[in-house]
Amino acid sequence: MNIDKVFKALADINRRTLLDQLYLKNGQTLHELVQHLDISRQAVTKHLTILAEANLVIEVRRGREKLHYLNSAPIGDIYNRWISKYNHHRMEVLDDMKHQLEEENDE
Repeated sequence: MNIDKVFKALADINRRTLLDQLYLKNGQTLHELVQHLDISRQAVTKHLTILAEANLVIEVRRGREKLHYLNSAPIGDIYNRWISKYNHHRMEVLDDMKHQLEEENDE
């Protein structure tokens, strides 16, 4: 996985909107996705290409249509590599604070 491509893809609000739309209803056509953005069909196609290159969107042909599916695995990888370790520290701090408050209440 090329993490730089994932971050580049997530940096644009239009691409995040596309991912949000696919999260709400997976397997949409280009025609369906265009309706959620105030940009041209060609611009949406370019954004979908960037998302596909980052492996965030998988395209599947169904007859003459191309369906777009969300692939959340790269986002999960980001969570596992960076976010979760910071979240773990925060949970430890909250747990310590809870124990400290319980000890104060016991006194």
